[in-house]
Amino acid sequence: MDSVYRRQRHIYDLSRKYYLLGRDSLIADLAPPAGGAVLEIGCGTGRNLIAVGKTWPKARLYGVDISEAMLQTAHGSMVRANMASRVVLAQGDACSFDAEALFGRATFERVFISYALSMIPDWRKALAHAARHIAPGGRLEIVDFGQQEGLPSVWRRGLFGWLARFHVSPRAELPTAIRALAADTGGFPHSRTLYRGYAVRGGLIRV
Repeated sequence: MDSVYRRQRHIYDLSRKYYLLGRDSLIADLAPPAGGAVLEIGCGTGRNLIAVGKTWPKARLYGVDISEAMLQTAHGSMVRANMASRVVLAQGDACSFDAEALFGRATFERVFISYALSMIPDWRKALAHAARHIAPGGRLEIVDFGQQEGLPSVWRRGLFGWLARFHVSPRAELPTAIRALAADTGGFPHSRTLYRGYAVRGGLIRV
């Protein structure tokens, strides 16, 4: 991932803001309890965590990403946003990171993944690993590319072809995987499409 993002990280937020739709609505819906811990898996440049910090100023913020290059950019962004003291960043694989070792805690009131599952080869393992880190009564929230079912087929072919150049594969089975994971963990799942299928929102509540 460092080879992919070593250069892209400098323009990532500017180039992605027009098509990573649904991120800000997810952040607005997080509603962590006062003092609650929020973990972003695949935090990238830190853009989302900064937005969470501004929207939910009493939340404690954590981010994990596999790319050291992205984490360097994220740290710089936190400093410029005067949020470095509020955010703990760590390098780790979404499928196997040790939250206790990295952050000194095993669970979080909110865990979210924004446009990262479509970039993780073993995305089902990453999804299951994320669910293990939800505190009782907490939530996992996900937004990612949908299947474009309400948009013209030529748009779908063009978008999917372009995404493939960046090793991005929208997960058609994501809603089904969320329901299966909720059944395994005893949680309550949810999923819905956004923007005529351009994006999908999903997640689960842990009981």
